[in-house]
Amino acid sequence: MAVFRRKKFHVKHPDGIAEEAGIAATSASSDQDSLTAAIAADRDSRPMTNDARTTEPHPLVEPAQVSDAASKSNESSSAKSSKPTTPYADAPLAQEIADLSRRRRMLAADDLPRPASTRVITVANQKGGVGKTTSTVNLAAALARTGARVIVIDLDPQGNASTALGVEHRSETASVYDVIINDVPIEDVIQKSPEFPALYCIPATIHLAGAEIELVSLVAREQRLRRALDLFLEAAEPRFDYVFIDCPPSLGLLTINAFVAAREVLIPIQCEYYALEGLSQLLKNIELIEKHLNPSLGVSTILLTMYDVRTNLANQVVQDVRDHFPKEVLQTLIPRSVRISEAPSYGQTVISYDPNSPGSLSYREAAAEIARRGAPV
Repeated sequence: MAVFRRKKFHVKHPDGIAEEAGIAATSASSDQDSLTAAIAADRDSRPMTNDARTTEPHPLVEPAQVSDAASKSNESSSAKSSKPTTPYADAPLAQEIADLSRRRRMLAADDLPRPASTRVITVANQKGGVGKTTSTVNLAAALARTGARVIVIDLDPQGNASTALGVEHRSETASVYDVIINDVPIEDVIQKSPEFPALYCIPATIHLAGAEIELVSLVAREQRLRRALDLFLEAAEPRFDYVFIDCPPSLGLLTINAFVAAREVLIPIQCEYYALEGLSQLLKNIELIEKHLNPSLGVSTILLTMYDVRTNLANQVVQDVRDHFPKEVLQTLIPRSVRISEAPSYGQTVISYDPNSPGSLSYREAAAEIARRGAPV
């Protein structure tokens, strides 16, 4: 019998080694199971007290194993306690909400200075669709929101600025056309905007589309808006702080009238390549106006609009413009925003339509920069 067992456990084929290992593993597993069952049986036979469970180690368990388990438990609890109390604080949406709240608090605490004299600012760019009218009405509304007295002169025959400010501009309405062509005083055509108590508008009507042709035969055709505006501002009581002139997307006589009437030029630039192409021609025309018609004219502000942080092109345009115009470019970037586009359909600016939206906060920040900078000396 002993010989038979010895031959059985010493098989000479190659799988014999594996067979012995398997038998050894089975034996070790059986021993472990027996040890586990003994521990469980002894635990069941002992009194079930809290002190015995928590303080007394099992007689079959080594003290080192107990200390290791306790240390691991302490490490796990300390790791849990070290986690932030707000698990979503690092999420992009949470960061954006926190940033908007911070910007709102800063704007609420900001006390903007009022200019020593009336600042007349022409908003111009011969390229269409760069945000001239949108920037004009929202900057004006943002300043009026702080208590400044502001006038918006709508020189665009489309009358979009008049629409955004909620004033009447049907064809029979007295408008800026009557001021330029028929010498009607501004006090007879100016309207108060329902947006804010200190915001006023001189509307545009469809008749302004023919003013370019009618101006050709008039005397001092480039000076007509300036003369009417100077007379009105001198007699205004209390005085106005800002006058924004919204120009059509061209470099015709209406735009020239706006340049002659103003002391500053604000150029909105869309964060795309095409918006940069016409900038050099616009600057040349401003230099000609400054040289021959209005020596006090100068580019004071460049506002970057329709900024999309997701595109490399927008970031490149921003950097290029800031490299060429480091003093004129505002730090604030106006983002693409659905709220900004929706507001005019309700006859409002985004400042009153959704004052807590990113677009509204950006225009308020841009207006604060303009106010703090002051008029160029």
